Amino acid sequence: MTNEIERKFLVKEMPAGLENYASNYISQGYLAVTEGGTEIRIRRKGNKYYETVKSGEGLSRKEAEAEIGSDAFHALWPLTEDMRVEKTRYEIPYGAHLIELDIYSGALEGLLVAEVEFPSVEESARFAPPDWFGSEVTSDKRYANRGLALYGKPCD
Repeated sequence: MTNEIERKFLVKEMPAGLENYASNYISQGYLAVTEGGTEIRIRRKGNKYYETVKSGEGLSRKEAEAEIGSDAFHALWPLTEDMRVEKTRYEIPYGAHLIELDIYSGALEGLLVAEVEFPSVEESARFAPPDWFGSEVTSDKRYANRGLALYGKPCD
């Protein structure tokens, strides 16, 4: 398992030139979610399929991810009914970092969230977000993908 250090922000306005960045459509569903913050999910990203286990909450979490085959993904997908998110993810270089901008679709249409991963907690604290970022929601469980999949778009 690796340690994932990630900050998450709402997006107040779309960045300029979005069409110039790489993007992938992502379908992801949850097989299990515990009260303690452990989750097992499957994801289709482009033509690749993954199974991921995450544990913990907030800024720093444990993560293990493995690529799986299409057959395994499609066999497990029905088990995720009513626990799914759909989004298009744009990868936007920003200084030494990569911003992952998620534009949600389906039941979460209109939700825009940006995530940035870091090699250390210290580096995450030094990060200065671009002007198009809105409020930080790193510690808000409602904006975790598992929360969105289980409970839908938060009503702020």
